[in-house]
Amino acid sequence: MKKLYIVKTNEDFSKIISTQNFVKNQSFIIYKKNSNLPYDRFGISVSKKLGNAVYRNKYKRKIRSIIDNYKKSYNNSQDYIIIFRKGGENRTFQELQQDFLTLMKQKRKDNNYAEKKK
Repeated sequence: MKKLYIVKTNEDFSKIISTQNFVKNQSFIIYKKNSNLPYDRFGISVSKKLGNAVYRNKYKRKIRSIIDNYKKSYNNSQDYIIIFRKGGENRTFQELQQDFLTLMKQKRKDNNYAEKKK
């Protein structure tokens, strides 16, 4: 994932999370906020409670890999914060991938519903 597509600053994380627009399952919580950029940006967070830096970075690499594999399926100028939850620790890469895709599809349905409501 290129640095251009990463949410890095604490201020950006706070703005996105403060929108309270999220979906969650056992492995992830995904917050979303509209942006005026022509591309999506992603921020990944893994709590220190889950383990040491090596362990947290391992899961961040897995999440980045999932994002890179499916980035064409969610090109909609959004900012996302992906928080890895304790329930995802014992899941395989394929299960994590399926959990992520399920949440992204659910997010897309929520967007379509909101647009129809307007």
